[in-house]
Amino acid sequence: MYPALKTLHMSLAAVTLCGFLLRAWWMRSGSKRPHNRLARVLPHIIDSVFLLSGVGLIAMLKLPLLQSPWLLAKLAALLAYIVFGTIALRRGRTPRIRHTALILALLTFTYIVGVAISKSPASWLAIA
Repeated sequence: MYPALKTLHMSLAAVTLCGFLLRAWWMRSGSKRPHNRLARVLPHIIDSVFLLSGVGLIAMLKLPLLQSPWLLAKLAALLAYIVFGTIALRRGRTPRIRHTALILALLTFTYIVGVAISKSPASWLAIA
């Protein structure tokens, strides 16, 4: 069961990133597609299953959240990613703010992947 859940979680990470990049592209190009009902609802469904799969992995491994610095780092970075993503796609008042938030969201996502691989808050710096 664990390998299947881990594969689902990693696959949803890729789908989430691709969806975010697609929505950012649409926003920057002035497309009407982000206002489509499916484009507004589907990311929430995907992200919810993604989050639940992560919680499922934590439960399966019986990882103590408060005693796992890398998990806390991942959770904090996830919250930052959500904030930056929201600013990049909706709440940014100017194109410059949206673009900056987009870059910060992508850097944060990259950090999260590094933490997941290295199991360290140092992320990619811990891999050597």
